[in-house]
Amino acid sequence: MELRESAVAEWGVSSSDTGTMVRTQIYLDRKEHQYILTEASRLGMPMAAVIRSFIDEKMEVPEDAWDDNPLLKPPVKDPTFKGCKDGAVNHDHYIYGTPKKWMRRGGKWVETPPVPEDYYRNPETRRKYDEEVDQWT
Repeated sequence: MELRESAVAEWGVSSSDTGTMVRTQIYLDRKEHQYILTEASRLGMPMAAVIRSFIDEKMEVPEDAWDDNPLLKPPVKDPTFKGCKDGAVNHDHYIYGTPKKWMRRGGKWVETPPVPEDYYRNPETRRKYDEEVDQWT
């Protein structure tokens, strides 16, 4: 194994099916270097092979990554849900109380008109503006 590694480093060619290898140099801090040394010793592999295995592991997407993934399934229908229909696009409004940024017009989401200058100072202006936006949402 070590002879093969030195041949790869010297000639830049691999006997594996991955094709031609490219020699590169990296800088590691002492903790990283010690970790790679420890792993190489534990696994009985050269440091370069350990580093490549870490990279290969990160590059590999499991075959079943998209199968039966609960995060990719549509949410369960809940007939008792009374949330806001625009909660996804106007979440800052519902969480922080900021003006809504989006409203529906003609079946499409469009940006809300700019808030009046006295929106934050005048409660009546704020109420009227919010009502106007809410009628479209």
